[in-house]
Amino acid sequence: MQSKATSVRQYLKELPADRRAAIEAVRKIILANIDPLIEEGMQYGMIGYYIPHTVYPPGYHCDPKQPLPFICLASQKNYMSLYLGCIYGRPEVEKKFHSDWAKTGKKLDMGKACLRFRKVEDLALDIIAKSIRDVSVPRFIEFYESVIKTMRSRKRKSSAKTGSKYKAPGKPATKKPNPR
Repeated sequence: MQSKATSVRQYLKELPADRRAAIEAVRKIILANIDPLIEEGMQYGMIGYYIPHTVYPPGYHCDPKQPLPFICLASQKNYMSLYLGCIYGRPEVEKKFHSDWAKTGKKLDMGKACLRFRKVEDLALDIIAKSIRDVSVPRFIEFYESVIKTMRSRKRKSSAKTGSKYKAPGKPATKKPNPR
């Protein structure tokens, strides 16, 4: 569930006490380990940690008005979530994260970048801290831009093959048969 809160303070105030304590504990780890160029605020109804336009003027490619997301922290309906965009899409970093987590003996409930938890004790906070600390803003931007460049290159190649400037997501472009 997305919050309508306009500030982190308001977001935290709206949470039940047990969830507030867990979110604040994770927030403390994030703030202690994150690159100082990253700002905290509300983004997409969650607590967001993002690279501001003053550091990265193009912003987020999906919505350039938004700063570039790095991590998000949220209280959902049935669990809390930590969206680790800082490790997403980097197979060597993801593999190391999973390997380090496994050594803690704690169960990992994670999608591609979404780490789900019900209480702070479910988390390997030291592994989260290290993962955040290991990604500087310049490295993250470099990786992000390489992914965007690859996506745009693939899109151009796909358009060139089909002769179309637009290809609906998930649907193969087909040519209409010649009516002759």
